[in-house]
Amino acid sequence: MPIIVHQIKCPIDESEQNAKAKALKLLGLKEKDVRDISLHKRSLDARKGYKTSFVYSFMICLADESREKAIAEKKKATLVRNEEFFPKCRLDKRSDIIIAGFGPAGMFAALTLARMGYKPIVLERGGSMNDRVKAVNSFWKGGALDSATNVQFGEGGAGTFSDGKLTTRIKDPLCRVVLNEFVTFGADKSILTQAKPHIGTDKIREIVVSLRREIERLGGKVLFNSPLDNITIKNGKVTSVWSNGREFKTDRLILAIGHSARDTFELLLEKGIVIEPKPFSIGARIEHRQTDVDKSLYGSLAGDKRLPKGEYQLSKRFSPLSATYTFCMCPGGYVVPSQSEEKTILTNGMSFSDRNGGNANSAVVVSVSQNDFGTAPLDGVKFARDIERRAYNLTGSYKAPCMSVKGLLQDDKTIKSSVKPSYSLDVCYTDFSKLFPSRIIRLMKEGLADFSKKMSCFSGGILTAPETRTSSPVRILRNSDMTAVGVKNLYPTGEGAGYAGGIMSAAVDGIKAAVMIMEDEN
Repeated sequence: MPIIVHQIKCPIDESEQNAKAKALKLLGLKEKDVRDISLHKRSLDARKGYKTSFVYSFMICLADESREKAIAEKKKATLVRNEEFFPKCRLDKRSDIIIAGFGPAGMFAALTLARMGYKPIVLERGGSMNDRVKAVNSFWKGGALDSATNVQFGEGGAGTFSDGKLTTRIKDPLCRVVLNEFVTFGADKSILTQAKPHIGTDKIREIVVSLRREIERLGGKVLFNSPLDNITIKNGKVTSVWSNGREFKTDRLILAIGHSARDTFELLLEKGIVIEPKPFSIGARIEHRQTDVDKSLYGSLAGDKRLPKGEYQLSKRFSPLSATYTFCMCPGGYVVPSQSEEKTILTNGMSFSDRNGGNANSAVVVSVSQNDFGTAPLDGVKFARDIERRAYNLTGSYKAPCMSVKGLLQDDKTIKSSVKPSYSLDVCYTDFSKLFPSRIIRLMKEGLADFSKKMSCFSGGILTAPETRTSSPVRILRNSDMTAVGVKNLYPTGEGAGYAGGIMSAAVDGIKAAVMIMEDEN
């Protein structure tokens, strides 16, 4: 079993080979003791007060495997247990398995099932990638919004129009499985060793299509423009689903519907599925010039080609359940219109694989809970929708409300920012106090004042609002076997069900749902 040695810090002008030598020295090893040593992860430490450095971890295979355990017990080293991933497949492979949604959870559930010989049918409410890109680009240029095919809905899910971030807080071995699959379908191998891997929205589109074609080659089906219109439940089990007037009989249903399927949440509630409101976050997108972010992080080293585009993650906590924080940072990216409902405004961040845009952007959001929006199952949905509609009414169009950071802090919407917003449908300087509840305004101000002290780029930034879909506002309750409470063969999965946040954790949850189904003997 290999050993991973962590926290090998080197100045940016020091070679990876020197870093390897430091790793061996730390473990008391010589080159002759090692059968193989390879890069496991590399990150950048650009914290203020510290010399900017690369931080490496290496995977080491010893020539004498009997020494592995003793070596791994040393400081900053762990022993890796290689666990092969082979589900037991007790379920009859002729079973009818339906998956609702073709975002990360649905994609990886379908791929896992298809790889093991099953033939899942995926119902995706939005269009195929080509149709989706056309619909989104048309809307971004001032055309009509397609409420079925947009940034939220269609092949690949909401993550398709994002930075393609593959960072996650979960520590699950299946994360490596997901990363390897992305490489198989076209991602650069560097995502396997980056501490903050990203693909870019241009590349992830190609990967999603390749992944879908593999599912189809193996016998699965992906039906586009096929919303989940109805569910038939008898004796505590789903017996069929309906889409476009067509009935699909099913033995198992995976709900991978995403966090924006508000009408589906309503349908599930009508059918007696147990749903509870869940905390989430709302706020705005902040933009700065990328060069200003780099200067804030790297100082005199800003512009050094050896360093990645600067990115940050900041937070200010006010209580265990209350915080203002940055989220989903897109270096060299764009703030994009992301609504899925007419006469609403919603923002999100996106960047291409080269991250070469002039601006950087990030969400600046405040955590909200039942204290803010109520205790009924869909109160959080209503809370977010009301803000999105209010934003539209404030500007009278799909122009997004905006304020400079200085303007927000000084309660003066007339104070402009020198940063040019990238939001394609234009912006309108607006008093955010007319958009957000007073608590949100207060905590955004406190957070931004704190962030401005930590990074100089914040004080000159511009805010484009609103950002309301950071995560699902609901949780569809499920049992330990991932089945919905009260329905034996319904599997709420991924971000929309309230059990994931981002591409990686949603994909992992999709794999786990597929495995639970395959190993079910009932």
